[in-house]
Amino acid sequence: MFVRFSGSQVGHDQPIVRPRASEHFDFEGEFAVVIGKPARHVSRADALDFVAGYCCFMDGSVRDWQNHTMQFTPGKNFDRSGSTGPWLVSREDIPDPSVLKLTTRVNGQVMQEGRLADLVFDIPALIAYCSTFTGLLPGDVIATGTPGGVGAARTPPLWLRDGDLVEVEIPGVGVLANPVRDEE
Repeated sequence: MFVRFSGSQVGHDQPIVRPRASEHFDFEGEFAVVIGKPARHVSRADALDFVAGYCCFMDGSVRDWQNHTMQFTPGKNFDRSGSTGPWLVSREDIPDPSVLKLTTRVNGQVMQEGRLADLVFDIPALIAYCSTFTGLLPGDVIATGTPGGVGAARTPPLWLRDGDLVEVEIPGVGVLANPVRDEE
């Protein structure tokens, strides 16, 4: 688990920024759960009752900074390195998120594909776990993790560059699209 600060995120169609401190800027398409009401010590059975809705999430990761320590926080929080959107889809519109499929594309080429049914921990388990160690508040976002295919795991590694376009698509949720720009 790690945190992401608000300044590390942008919205749909906004540029994500490859920091000048690193060449190892990677993509991770994810599903995001947005909390809708205060949640503390929530059971797995009741967890989805605390969800406002869902959106796509692009967890841009600066791999060399992520690996400086056992904590991923530095590599996950460069300014404008990730994105969320393109909008919030209500929980009522997606009663069972486990049926969804996620696809990440870079410059139109599929890099990641996965089904939410294949998550190591399902959505209710993530909400129950997080609500055990902290109170969740409306607007809090829980990102679920990413399928295989990230750039760091490829041979040779595939790092995001200025001018690339990253898209995270989840049918029924939307397509989050962000151009990549080098930090000035």
